[in-house]
Amino acid sequence: MASERLILFTRYPVAGRTKTRLVPTLGEQGAAGLQRRLTQRAVRLAEYAKAILGIDFSIYFDGADANAMQGWLGDRFKFHEQGSGDLGQRMARAFNQSYRDGAGATVLIGADCPELTAGLVGEAFSALRHSPVVFGPALDGGYYLIGLRQPIEQLFCGPGWGSSTVLEDSLSILKRSGKQAYLLKPLNDIDRPEDLAIWGRIVENEEGELNKISVVIPALNEANCIARTVALAAADNPSEVIVVDGGSSDDTPRRAANAGATVLTSRPGRGRQMNAGASSAIGNVLLFLHADTLLPLNYSSLLPVCLVQPQVVAGAFRFEVAERFPGRSFLQWTVNLRSRWLQMPYGDQALFLRRSLFEELGGFNDWPILEDYEFVRRLRSRGQVKTLAHSALTSGRRWQRLGFLRASWTNKRVMLGYRLGVPVEKLASLYLGQKK
Repeated sequence: MASERLILFTRYPVAGRTKTRLVPTLGEQGAAGLQRRLTQRAVRLAEYAKAILGIDFSIYFDGADANAMQGWLGDRFKFHEQGSGDLGQRMARAFNQSYRDGAGATVLIGADCPELTAGLVGEAFSALRHSPVVFGPALDGGYYLIGLRQPIEQLFCGPGWGSSTVLEDSLSILKRSGKQAYLLKPLNDIDRPEDLAIWGRIVENEEGELNKISVVIPALNEANCIARTVALAAADNPSEVIVVDGGSSDDTPRRAANAGATVLTSRPGRGRQMNAGASSAIGNVLLFLHADTLLPLNYSSLLPVCLVQPQVVAGAFRFEVAERFPGRSFLQWTVNLRSRWLQMPYGDQALFLRRSLFEELGGFNDWPILEDYEFVRRLRSRGQVKTLAHSALTSGRRWQRLGFLRASWTNKRVMLGYRLGVPVEKLASLYLGQKK
């Protein structure tokens, strides 16, 4: 039996080219941030629907290439370019490709309807068992969902796309061809300034649930430490622990899963892996944890208390190294001084923040190095990045292997190079070359 397929239509969030009707109200960056958040919300919905309904899922995008989309949302999705033409032509191609791939009933959704639920997606697929077409009516006169059992080409060449009569025109086309559509519950799209109040209420509800924490751990060949890291993170009962494996050749994925983590796969790259984990996360607070770093006891009770403070946008834990070596005390003192006074904690201090802000900022850059440093610099422009008194215990294996002076000198050269504009790829070669 042919599988059923869910398709998400979205745009890559480029400032000035997405949500343009909201630019006068939100500004170009604000409108792009909203596009990011709506898309990632739709992706989480689609993944949940895929899991409970047993359907296939694909993302059709515009405004970027597949590599940019994978760096943003992760490598686990099927990405397709929408191609040229108006919205109708692009949707028609997506449906036709679905049928060529052997899919049966196909449902297409946009990223603009945050009120859409997996239950409504399931209702759409159920309706297609006895109806040729299903629509999810949008209150602005369009539709947030369309589902078909088989191609109906005239549906995609008649309506005036972008007008307030798209659904009405589509229903008239069906009526003339002797077909009747099943209509889902009407919902709001977030397209116009007057729609922002609806989005604000949704965000307010989520922002009040800061005890829903997702721990995201990027990992690559960390079999020796991943189980303990996951077990300690899971012991404090977060909403989930996600390990994003970058293609380990050792036993990392199995040990992570056995310790209680949900394991995803991604191409290697810490920023890319953390973005992939965040796009799947269900928590309203994201905590990014290195595979060789141990969280303090009762950490989950500390995060909401920190993030509820008016000026605080993110936080991290005090830096402490597990192993002893010459220079350890000086290293800890200088790192914690930088972290507290300059508000510049690094990734091995377990950075945490609201998911809403993470999505608004666009997540980590898909860089081979310094993704945490660059992201914290962006965070500082939004408010205080607070370092808690409780310590995260990280591995000192690099300092032990290279020696304190050599490791510290390499770090300083990398940071100086970054400030002087040296490409991060060259800096990564300098830094990672020290591992040999």
